[in-house]
Amino acid sequence: MKRGLPVPPPPSSAPAGGAKPRPGFPARLPAAAPAPVPRNQLQPRPAARAVAPPALPQPKAAPRVSAHPVAPTGVGMESQAVRAAMVRKIQGQGVTHPGVLAALQAVERHRFVDSALVNQAYEDTSLPIGLGQTISKPGVVARMLELLCQGRGEKMGRVLEIGTGCGYQAALLSHLAREVYSIERLKGLHEKSRENLRWFRLSNLHLLFGDGMLGYPKGAPYAAIIAAAGGNDIPQAWIDQLAVGGRLVAPAVTAAGRQNLVVVDKTATGIVRTELEAVLFVPLKSGVA
Repeated sequence: MKRGLPVPPPPSSAPAGGAKPRPGFPARLPAAAPAPVPRNQLQPRPAARAVAPPALPQPKAAPRVSAHPVAPTGVGMESQAVRAAMVRKIQGQGVTHPGVLAALQAVERHRFVDSALVNQAYEDTSLPIGLGQTISKPGVVARMLELLCQGRGEKMGRVLEIGTGCGYQAALLSHLAREVYSIERLKGLHEKSRENLRWFRLSNLHLLFGDGMLGYPKGAPYAAIIAAAGGNDIPQAWIDQLAVGGRLVAPAVTAAGRQNLVVVDKTATGIVRTELEAVLFVPLKSGVA
C-alpha cells in the first residue's frame, strides 16, 4: 500500500502566530500625506480681474491768474543775461565808461515800465509812462550819462536831475554819484517814481516835487546837472547852481531850430558850450501839475 504524500493544509486568511501578511500584487503604496501649506497661502486664489486700459494723460490746468500784477521773474525780465544783452548793444554804439555800463547792468529797467510793456523793457526804444511822458531809450540815457561822467575816474559828488519821470535814470545816477537830487513837476509821476524806486532802497537818492526849471538851490552847488526835457535854451538857474568845474548835459533847441544835446562846462574863466547830435525829448515846461 502506497503511502500518500502529505497534503498541505489549505491557505488561511488569518496569519499564523499573528505574522504580518505579505502584500498582494499589484502593490499599492499608501498615498503621501499632503505637504503643509504656509499660512499665508491658505486663502483661495482670487479670480482673474479685467485689466483696465491705461489712463490717458490729463490736460494741464490753466495757470492761475492773480488779481494783482506780479513782477517778471526767472529767465525773463529779471535775468541778468537779458540786461547783459542790452548793455552789449549799447557798448556797440560806442559807450565805454565802465561805471555807466555797470549801472545799466545793475538796474532792472522793467521795474520802471507798465506791466503791458515789460517785454520791450530791454529794447533800445522809448516807452510811454503816462501823463504824456516817456522813458528815454537806454542808448540815449547811457550816452548822456557818459557825457556827464567824462574824464572822471571816480564817483561824482552831488548831482541834480531835472525830470524824474518814472525814476529809471535817477536809479542809474545813484550808482554814479555820492548824492542825487531828482525833481519832478508832475505830481502823478513824482508818486509813481517813489513807488518804483522803493524796491531799490537807494539811501543816496532824494526825490523832490517842484518846478524843475528853477532847479533846487538848497542843494547847490552841483558837480553835475542832467535834464530829461528840452527847452528853447538852458535855464540860467541851472548854470548858476552848477559848481565851478561841473558839467551840465541837457537837450535844448539850437540856433538851427533843432533839438540837440548840449554840454555846458563851467570853468573858472567862464562857460564852455558844446552842441552835439540831434535828439528828441519831451518839452521842458515850468510850474507844477
